[in-house]
Amino acid sequence: MAQANDINHQPFEVLPAADGAVAGPVRSPRNIEQSLPNSIHNDAVAQKLGLRGGTVAGSLHMEQFPPLLVSLFGAEWWSNGGLSLYFKYATTDREAVQCFAKRPDSPDLGEQAPVWMDTEEGRLVAEGTAWTGRTQAPTPLSERAANVPPPRDLRIFRDFGIGRAMEGIPVRINEAALARRLDVIVEPLDEYVAPSRYGERVLPPSMLVQALTAYHTTMLQHWPDLGVGLYGAIEIEHLAGPCFVEHDYEARGEVLAVGETPKTEYLWYESILSEPSGGADRARMLMMLRFMKDSSPAWQ
Repeated sequence: MAQANDINHQPFEVLPAADGAVAGPVRSPRNIEQSLPNSIHNDAVAQKLGLRGGTVAGSLHMEQFPPLLVSLFGAEWWSNGGLSLYFKYATTDREAVQCFAKRPDSPDLGEQAPVWMDTEEGRLVAEGTAWTGRTQAPTPLSERAANVPPPRDLRIFRDFGIGRAMEGIPVRINEAALARRLDVIVEPLDEYVAPSRYGERVLPPSMLVQALTAYHTTMLQHWPDLGVGLYGAIEIEHLAGPCFVEHDYEARGEVLAVGETPKTEYLWYESILSEPSGGADRARMLMMLRFMKDSSPAWQ
């Protein structure tokens, strides 16, 4: 097996895969947040919670998909395309992974194509769908969010409930933040590093997620006893072209559901990124945000 740095510097190529699927190259994403205290990305914290080590954020795994999706859907994916992933297995720093996709059964706009990511050993890291044009059918993630079982024992979110709508949250991803990401990005596309055909530098998926999480970081900043959080699922969709670096936006959002598993409590929310002062909507995100019970004082 090649070294991680060699893997990440191989040029992108669409590869044939089993059952008529296509794949991108094997890549080894970096866990660039290992030093964060009280974070699932920190080795000591993650191991204490029963994981193998500090995890690579699901939003970073999303960065492997755009070249593959553009090969399936064309450049229009940046204008009105989406990517929806449910995360099944947490990977660690430089662990090799590969993304896959099947062509949609129909060429119609909005037809969802199955996508997934595996480790080199074939372990499923994430699964979901991608599309271009507004999809008419519910995505698997939207169906999950709409069918959350009634929680039996909420402690972190005991008094939380749904709703909690907020709007007008200012958002701007600056050049310094983008530069840090581009230092380690596994698919450094031209759209990120130079003005694109849209006239500005496009935000990679992880930076679009960062912009759209402004809702939950604002909404939860004073909520007690959250513990260690992690992304359980993310769905992003371009509504009117890509979003750009050093551009002022506003975020709004609302909690759709709250639930629990034996190890976590979680919430589903939707957030929208728009031009300021009631301008056009540019992107949306559906997110499942988990918090580990063993890390929260509410469960001690």
